[in-house]
Amino acid sequence: MISRFKHIILLMLLAVVSVGASASEAADTAESKINPKEVIFEHLLDGYGWEVPFDHHHRMPLPVLCYASDGFHCFSSSHLDHGAVYRDGDCTFTIGGPESKYKGKLVEIVDGKEVRPWDFSITKNVCALFICILLVGGIMLWLAAFLRKHPYKAPRKGLGAVEAVVTFVYDGVVKPILGPQARRFAPYLMTVFFFILVMNLLGLVVIFPGGANLTGNIAVTLVLSICTFIATNCFANKHYWKEIFWPDVPWWLKVPLPIMPVIEIFGMFTKPAALTVRLFANMMGGHMIVITLTLLIFIFSAISPVAGGASTVISLIFSIFMLLIDVLVSFIQAYVFTMLSTIFIGLAQEEEHEEEEAEDKHNIGKEIIDTLV
Repeated sequence: MISRFKHIILLMLLAVVSVGASASEAADTAESKINPKEVIFEHLLDGYGWEVPFDHHHRMPLPVLCYASDGFHCFSSSHLDHGAVYRDGDCTFTIGGPESKYKGKLVEIVDGKEVRPWDFSITKNVCALFICILLVGGIMLWLAAFLRKHPYKAPRKGLGAVEAVVTFVYDGVVKPILGPQARRFAPYLMTVFFFILVMNLLGLVVIFPGGANLTGNIAVTLVLSICTFIATNCFANKHYWKEIFWPDVPWWLKVPLPIMPVIEIFGMFTKPAALTVRLFANMMGGHMIVITLTLLIFIFSAISPVAGGASTVISLIFSIFMLLIDVLVSFIQAYVFTMLSTIFIGLAQEEEHEEEEAEDKHNIGKEIIDTLV
């Protein structure tokens, strides 16, 4: 246990020092003036290469795939490092600079103008998604194979921890809310939980395969929310749609102006929007706080060496503390996303003859949503 705790602390220190190395590099440029905005967003946004810790000049190259003016192109992202211009066949490519409207994106230079090709590149976030899929799939298949081979034997160590988390989420969230429909939706809900959890934890580890801020990318959280939206509405029963288009309210709220149906339809889309923004904002904010605390060292060092030395210890302590909090937040956000998804799906599965139970569950779900959203 103590050995594992030491490893966790070591990874936290590595993450802090890596951010510090990036900030130090930024401090050496632009007349030794640090640009906090540039350093922060360089770590938070997507890219065509994977940062190498403690070496800000080199990146792990990733494949660039695009369809340009003369056809399909495939080459290494190393050709585009540090704003370089690369010619492949009859096309010229580069990465949009700070003044470009395609900043940080692959562009083709046509007659001196920047044009966006069809970009299918394996960026850092895309590569990290594949890694998360392999990790989650591998862990689940490993656990399933063990339980199939030893049905009466409890797994230990790592597999035991995974089984405990599966039991905790299924028995504590999925089964109580969905009831007899739990087994039907459990595969999706458990996949979402572990997928978000692994993405969050990998984002806290700066060395490969970690370091990608996946859940801090609103496109990723939006797709996850759309999946919940589809699971909720495509498998909903007749009673759910009746409550959407003809809710049990006084008639004058439905005709001649369909006030309540419009509100209910609007509510169908606010639920995935809330899921999207909640996960994105919480994880993006956590990463940003850690990087900002680390940058304070270099900001104060530019003012005075004494102030820099004094701020180093304080910033490191707070950064490690925030990283430990982020580990907890990673689990909480995966749990909350799964719980809200389960509630939304459960509200779409209630039968008409279960009005009293449905009303109680609806009120409980509404209270939870009002508290969390």
